[in-house]
Amino acid sequence: MALVHALGLMSGTSMDGIDVAYVATDGESAVEPGPFLAVPYEAAFRRRIEAGLTDAAAITMRDERPGNLTALERAITLRHADAVRAFLDGAGRDLPKPDIVGFHGQTVLHRPERGLTVQLGDGALLARETGIPVVFDMRANDMAHGGQGAPLVPAFHAALARGFGPDRFPVAFVNIGGISNITFIDRAGDPVAFDSGPGNALIDQWVQARAGIAYDAGGRIASEGGIDEAVAAAYLDKPFFARPGPKSLDRNDFTLAEAQTLGLHDGARTLAAVSARAILKAAAILPAAPKMWIVCGGGRRNDAIMADLRAGGRETGGEAILAEDAGFDGDAMEAEAWAYLAVRSLKGFALTFPTTTGCREAVSGGVLARP
Repeated sequence: MALVHALGLMSGTSMDGIDVAYVATDGESAVEPGPFLAVPYEAAFRRRIEAGLTDAAAITMRDERPGNLTALERAITLRHADAVRAFLDGAGRDLPKPDIVGFHGQTVLHRPERGLTVQLGDGALLARETGIPVVFDMRANDMAHGGQGAPLVPAFHAALARGFGPDRFPVAFVNIGGISNITFIDRAGDPVAFDSGPGNALIDQWVQARAGIAYDAGGRIASEGGIDEAVAAAYLDKPFFARPGPKSLDRNDFTLAEAQTLGLHDGARTLAAVSARAILKAAAILPAAPKMWIVCGGGRRNDAIMADLRAGGRETGGEAILAEDAGFDGDAMEAEAWAYLAVRSLKGFALTFPTTTGCREAVSGGVLARP
């Protein structure tokens, strides 16, 4: 089957910038990753998005844009168009022109219990700006079919796992962004997936509030602190963790309230432990204990999180490894997934499954905008 050349654009719950990834794929088992570009947001624009989360709390219908969200949506879209142009003028200069762009947009509200998810991003404007067809709004159809609208990456993880030998199964892909999610894949059957808990979001908020910096690079602040077990337990005893999957989270479902008595270093270390333990806790509701945990996303760069994952994985007979150790680019995988999903959308293939989002049946999704 002929391969489609696609660009994936991701701006995740960490709100740190735009990831651009190039993939050639048939939307099924053939996946050939290409170059990747990260375009960071400057601090002022990140604060503008954070302010938009407050405006978004008033949304009751997904097409509403209260407060400054209309202007923010346009600004986000134009920045994505600039990121596409920067990629095509640089790393993608000698590649075939993309046939399609998969555009995630910026999530500002996710309330699956209300069937409501909002990603800021004007797909039609992006198509006009770039001259390339765009698939966007890929979560809505899942919710219309009873799903949580997240996570959507598992179909891509399953495609990657098809290249593994039989001795590596079952395997879990772990993406640690602002929120962490897990995809469990065995040799047969649909993937099983759900959000596992807070990833980087609480840590980022903590060090920004206490030290005025955007994130704990490498987990260096955490490395100087200790774990407050009472605070960690207060997070991990929340009802979310006892619920079976599929389940998903909004960035604001967890706050810093439980950690307020801690100092900078102990808070960073405790929140890193919460991130790792939330992932490991998910093993109890998976069909089987994974033999391998493949960790991608920005959180894999936090040494405290990775140390906890490695230690906890060993206790359940599994091995936690970086995406790079499995032959992948841990920074690019989520944007690559959006390129892959755009091609699946074009072909009408399923993006989500009852075992990943809780939808009533496997469904495709996305809206196509042409230049």
